[in-house]
Amino acid sequence: MIKKIKANLFRWLVIGVISAYLFIPIIAMVDFSTKPYGGGNQGRSLRAWKVIPHTRNLIESITLSMSLAAMVMAVIFIIVVPTVVWVHLRLPKLRRPMELICLIPLAIPAIVLVVGVAPIYRFISLHITESPLTLAGVYSMLVLPYTYRSLSASLDITDIHTLYEAARTLGASTSRLMVGIIMPTIRTGIMNGAVIAIALVLGEFTISSLLNYETLQVVVFRVGRTDGNVAVAVSVASLLFVLALLLLIPTTKNRKEVLDVDVA
Repeated sequence: MIKKIKANLFRWLVIGVISAYLFIPIIAMVDFSTKPYGGGNQGRSLRAWKVIPHTRNLIESITLSMSLAAMVMAVIFIIVVPTVVWVHLRLPKLRRPMELICLIPLAIPAIVLVVGVAPIYRFISLHITESPLTLAGVYSMLVLPYTYRSLSASLDITDIHTLYEAARTLGASTSRLMVGIIMPTIRTGIMNGAVIAIALVLGEFTISSLLNYETLQVVVFRVGRTDGNVAVAVSVASLLFVLALLLLIPTTKNRKEVLDVDVA
């Protein structure tokens, strides 16, 4: 009984410390955003928050960042997840080389990465398109280390080989096997990768700034050079928006039949 009480106290202590670590900066940001502009004695107000809808290029940058996040998530679902699953299933000898390749972006500083991709984006802007949506390519590369480790951890604790053999025995096609069986089984890993993708795209500044694309963080930085209160208010609003968006991502498994097999 005493051990259980100590374990509960320790658990709540850890939760309290982590919550304080995460929320105290946000509370400080909210406090700063309501302070009078320029350090005057006008008293607190919501001026910075009221200015947000009228901030130049802010709505466009939010739309752009959300579109990039959706494109990166599409790349994760369509390309990364099937590739990682297939390597675990059929090509186990390639797991180490693939892991090494996926971890390379983590070892390269963002400024060095920009130097490498800048000529590619210069060619794309001159001969193909100047759309900022092309940033989805480099963002997909940046999120690879986190996505791969998340998927790999989920696959390591799941007996996908047994699922694969059972599904093949029951006549499931490759697409049905991937979409209807394996992906729901490793949903936690996929959702973790999606969360990281959203956080990375909405928080990335260096690459988009040096490539002269106006994403959310670039606009927030420019606003901060003229009005710090509004910049902090926009940052808090974006954090709350991302939190609300992440809460909308389903985490429960659908209670549906995994296979639709006609028994002769």
